[in-house]
Amino acid sequence: MASDEKSGKSRRKFLKSIGTGLGAISLGGAGAIAGNKIIDASGEKVKVLTAEGEVVEVDKNALKEVKRETNEKREAAREGLPNRKFIMVIDLAKCANARKCVEACQEGHMLPQSHEWIKLYSIQDAEHTSPYWLPRPCFHCDNPLCVSVCPVGATYKRDDGIVLVDSKRCIGCKFCMTGCPYSARTFHWEDPEAEVPDDHVYDPELNIPPVEGTVGKCVFCADKLRNNELPRCVQACPMGAIYFGDLVEDAITNGVETLRFSETMEQKHGYRYLESLGTHPSVYYLPPVNRLFDYDSGLEGLGEQDRERYKNTGPRDAKK
Repeated sequence: MASDEKSGKSRRKFLKSIGTGLGAISLGGAGAIAGNKIIDASGEKVKVLTAEGEVVEVDKNALKEVKRETNEKREAAREGLPNRKFIMVIDLAKCANARKCVEACQEGHMLPQSHEWIKLYSIQDAEHTSPYWLPRPCFHCDNPLCVSVCPVGATYKRDDGIVLVDSKRCIGCKFCMTGCPYSARTFHWEDPEAEVPDDHVYDPELNIPPVEGTVGKCVFCADKLRNNELPRCVQACPMGAIYFGDLVEDAITNGVETLRFSETMEQKHGYRYLESLGTHPSVYYLPPVNRLFDYDSGLEGLGEQDRERYKNTGPRDAKK
């Protein structure tokens, strides 16, 4: 792993390392030791707060300014793509719970199996209605509550509608997870066993590798969009259930067919999930009418772990 990736694991680890270093400083004699470096003592003491919450006195010369790391990719990630407003449309009539969208997302973002940036839910609207499958990524809201509660500006919304998380700024406070009404965010409890090239430069649009102590989520595959490619989940869905497009151009595509967004919403009665919350999501759904697949087909071939998650969300016969 590149040295700049190691140094940017998380702000929490950074603060802890600073606290450890200050605690190891010797104030006696003509010099002070900070880590392995001997410095000339100024004789002027300053009080600092360690990561453990203790106030200690150190020599002024033992302190150094920490410059904020930046690179072109991080700056470009905040600007986004000009004259674009990205949207996703999911046709629930086509979803068969193949989970290929989940697998492609996890592989592309080096996520462990337990971390899903796009989740599949078993939904049954009423007792006597038929259940169906509902894929749920991050909704990239136009009024993102997650952004409004982040105390360090680690999560932000771009002009093209995409909401990203900068892992190098995230302090793992989980405020954004609490603020998101859709539970679209995942906390990285540990570093994944993933190898990245030595010349890898961190890019919030791709957001790899996941960093322990930070929050991650669906990024609409912003790195793919910059290269005029469709998101990984769209390309991987064998049923063509996921469409992606641009509100400015009024067009969406699943890679096979291209539709006019406004006409599709009107003719198929499209809607947004929990729109009453006022978040204005950028993900739209087409109702599960005239379905192409039976609900039960989505249970075939699932492992025990995946079956377990659907026991309390599906219809009665799916709990057997």
